[in-house]
Amino acid sequence: QVHPVESGGGLVQAGGSLRLSCAASGRTFSGSAMAWFRQTPGKEREFVAAISLGTITSYADSVKGRFTISRDNARDTLYLQMNSLKPEDTAVYYCAGRSSYVISSNSTNYNYWGQGTQVTVSS
Repeated sequence: QVHPVESGGGLVQAGGSLRLSCAASGRTFSGSAMAWFRQTPGKEREFVAAISLGTITSYADSVKGRFTISRDNARDTLYLQMNSLKPEDTAVYYCAGRSSYVISSNSTNYNYWGQGTQVTVSS
């Protein structure tokens, strides 16, 4: 089973920016809708953003206007640009993919997951 690898997490002050990356294998990435989820201790995994094979995107209301999801199909890489970060954005961020080109905000629709990268936003 393919496991994507996330990177780019870290500690940032409120109002700052981070860019997360997710490297996935070519055969899997090219046919997959991709998404970012996040999770904090004691809470369920939360949808952040998703992208189809092309340019169709979807965002959680809490990040709309601040986060941008994108993908580079030539590099088999998914990105999440996070601007105007808030302390409530602190979480482990996971990259996920599904064997379909249709995006979804439901985590159970995703077939494979990365190990996660920690994002901490200080106030």
